[in-house]
Amino acid sequence: MPKQSEQTDLLRRPLLVGTVLLLTQFDVCEEIRLDQLATTLGTRIVDPPGPQHSSSGHVRYERPPVVELIESVELPNERKLSGELKYYDYGVVSLLLHLPFSGDWDGLIKIASHWVWDVDLITHSERIVREKISRALPCMVKPYTRYLSEDYLIFHIREIAGLRTAAQVVSHYSRPIAQVVRGETGELADNEVAEVMRSQISYYSTDLAVIGWNAAFLYDTAAGVETAIQLLEYANSQLLEFRHYDELLTRELEQVYKQLEEKAGKFGRWRLANSATRLQATLLEVTELTEHADNAIKFLSDMFLARLYKLAAARVGVPDYKDLVTGKIRVAEQLYQFMVDQFNQSRAFFLELIVVIILVVELIFLFRGKPF
Repeated sequence: MPKQSEQTDLLRRPLLVGTVLLLTQFDVCEEIRLDQLATTLGTRIVDPPGPQHSSSGHVRYERPPVVELIESVELPNERKLSGELKYYDYGVVSLLLHLPFSGDWDGLIKIASHWVWDVDLITHSERIVREKISRALPCMVKPYTRYLSEDYLIFHIREIAGLRTAAQVVSHYSRPIAQVVRGETGELADNEVAEVMRSQISYYSTDLAVIGWNAAFLYDTAAGVETAIQLLEYANSQLLEFRHYDELLTRELEQVYKQLEEKAGKFGRWRLANSATRLQATLLEVTELTEHADNAIKFLSDMFLARLYKLAAARVGVPDYKDLVTGKIRVAEQLYQFMVDQFNQSRAFFLELIVVIILVVELIFLFRGKPF
């Protein structure tokens, strides 16, 4: 009888229980003064996350973000959601909305496809963010009028009926997990499923993370998954910052190339000093802000979390954009040196010309018999 009762309970329970997390992030300004913001909002700076597992290491923010809870948010044609806003000191605001889920794999796949393809999450989230951060404007340094944005979906499943270990989950449900991560309702090819599942990582036998470029599937307890979510947030915020630096450097380099074309010739080069100074200031700003965002989070003696972050960053594209920025910084440095050399040549030419003019004047006065 007990076995029959357990089977009946198993059949009555939903196959999957968890939460769909809708993450959108916006680059709103150059810097946010967090201490001032916490006072303005009457909220708190988030405590550094504790260890995800029993190892001695954990994650620590260099400057922990300010967290503002959101009780109720309405999106068009969607149910009311709760969530939180996080303000990072390097100018990123993160909106994380919680959508409780209980159902089967087909239902989760449909939800994933709906939020990936059918909903303009960025537009709806930007409206919410602009409304919510109006009070924070005095705490922002150089606020932007146009926001760069990133969105990401996190499917956190706490329970899968009848299964406990990550190996069982992978063995039974690799195909629907791949569909969820890709946001596809159609059955994926075997090689695509294998590609998605290559990005899996586990610490215990009972937890699993499968990370894609626009979504992640997490199987873990509510407490265990907390750090993984924070690392996914951080990786996406880094991507956003490097995209910002890439656009900034692209605009600056285009302007420099245009000025170099317009200021050809000996005396035109003389006017390159201001352009070189502005380019150097941009380089210093980008280098400082890049280091700021890059070092915003620390891993304290925890190789697993470092590997988890490295996997997440690689999947969302952080290294690719970082390489783009690094390459453009090198080009900008070479252009700066070129403009300085051109300016120095023009200055040397100008000084030589002055000396020649003085000599010619002296000779004229000498031949006329008048002292100079």
